[in-house]
Amino acid sequence: MIEIPESLILAKQLNQALKGRTVTGVFPWQSPHKLAFINGDPATYDSLFNGKTFEQAYGFGSWVEMKFGDSILAVSEGTGLFYTNDEIKLPKKHQMLLKFDDGSFLCAYVKMYGAVVGAKIGEYDNKYYLVARDKPSVFSEDFSPEYFNTMLKDEGVQKLSIKAFLATGQRIPGIGNGVLQDILFNSKIHPREKVKNISKARRENLFKSMLSTLREMTESGGRDTDKDLFGNNGGYITKMSKNTVNKPCPVCNTGIVKASYMGGSIYFCSTCQPLSQ
Repeated sequence: MIEIPESLILAKQLNQALKGRTVTGVFPWQSPHKLAFINGDPATYDSLFNGKTFEQAYGFGSWVEMKFGDSILAVSEGTGLFYTNDEIKLPKKHQMLLKFDDGSFLCAYVKMYGAVVGAKIGEYDNKYYLVARDKPSVFSEDFSPEYFNTMLKDEGVQKLSIKAFLATGQRIPGIGNGVLQDILFNSKIHPREKVKNISKARRENLFKSMLSTLREMTESGGRDTDKDLFGNNGGYITKMSKNTVNKPCPVCNTGIVKASYMGGSIYFCSTCQPLSQ
């Protein structure tokens, strides 16, 4: 899933691989399915991108956006991106395929649910996209401890669990159920802990843990549970994820627990992350 580390890494890799390349073929919506969403009429995508030159990619929240002249191609959350010079390696099913003047290909494929967006610059007005684009990045000066505490003190979030606070409502775009697991482990906070039960000191620790964990994930090339632009797993070894279930906690050796919560899975150490009674 594209979360903050993946969006930044994919954008960086796209800029390195595609700078100055011109689109010579556009193949949209080859494998539609009900949880793959496309903006507008796929028949118009050829005119949006064919003959256009890749200029820049940007990562923000759970989105990766690419600029081709006066058009953008953006993908969200559950959409994978794969770049290759070998057509044989392309996924058999995909929702967008671009061919470039050097014979290389960029493929976008929806793994579970996600969006593939083609539009003229400034014309895409999806609310999730706009919020992710306009809210401050966690790595910016605007994302300060004061900004974070203001969100936590809001009366409407006091009854929420910390997972619900972090991963829903677009409060911090790009933090989803994936990255929050290690953020909370490093903070020693249980995913089900209520916001109202988290002390000022623990909130300060949560803020620091969030930034340091996301920075480490990004600097390591993404998480080992996700793939980069070239199909390689990230170099960050997750502590709490599908890869570590039942393995010993790296701090105390207690077995790591997987549980269902809020329509998804949570991973935690019951010793290091005790839940308030």
